[in-house]
Amino acid sequence: MPQPPEIRRARTADVRGIRALVAPLAERRVLVAKEAVTYFESLQEFRVADAGGRIVGCGALHVMWEDLAEIRTLAVAPDQLGTGLGGRILETLVEEARALGVQRLFCLTFETRFFARHGFEAIEGQAVTPEVYAELLRSYDEGVAEFLDLERVKPNTLGNTRMLRTL
Repeated sequence: MPQPPEIRRARTADVRGIRALVAPLAERRVLVAKEAVTYFESLQEFRVADAGGRIVGCGALHVMWEDLAEIRTLAVAPDQLGTGLGGRILETLVEEARALGVQRLFCLTFETRFFARHGFEAIEGQAVTPEVYAELLRSYDEGVAEFLDLERVKPNTLGNTRMLRTL
């Protein structure tokens, strides 16, 4: 029986594999398409699942505020669906969030059943105080704009559900 993929910090050499994994999902608008430079700029946020040198899963943890982070770009290869790999990557990111002192995790997803199984609940409205909302408006990050549900990113978020997990 083959070894389960190793979940580890992403390296620069993994960006091609991450992009290859994400590309078909971005084409179907399940994940947001990003430029290569964006992956390099956020590389420290990523964890990958490595199966003998092949990237078969990925996910990122993006800290947004003192007590809030977002789970981003969670994906697994089609041949890994149903193996529990997505859950392993997610729980690795949850442990990272705890280690950083984050108390709440946000995601914007079509995969509501998956995230619900991992303690996320659908939310309406804002998950932050008006003061924090005003601070987050200063961010240039598109994911933060999606979190804030800003009008300019509505085309990116159509059909997605906003979900939150308290740690």
